Amino acid sequence: MAAGELTAERPVADIARLMVIRRMKPLGFTLDQMRDLLDATDRLDAGTDLPAGERAALLERVRGFEDAAQQRVADLRTQLARAEEFADTLRERLTDTPAQQSSSPVRPSDSSPARSG
Repeated sequence: MAAGELTAERPVADIARLMVIRRMKPLGFTLDQMRDLLDATDRLDAGTDLPAGERAALLERVRGFEDAAQQRVADLRTQLARAEEFADTLRERLTDTPAQQSSSPVRPSDSSPARSG
């Protein structure tokens, strides 16, 4: 099949490629990295017999992306845990506020975070 040739299978392949991109984007992969991974997986999935060395190199590239994805997921989990702790701290602060303070009017400008400048 020539590049860009339309077949019944082509839309399914295009959707699969878009899903790879959709999953890589939140992990911070660049377009070049996405292209590199898609190239490697396309060559592995082409159904042609690859020389053993080339196949091993392609698998190593994919393995590198898997390692990077796992590390980025771990980093995001750490960031999420910190963000949740921060939100919990704010929630606790609001529930622990004495009644007399909560009854005083607060202007929007008074409740905004301090700005440096």
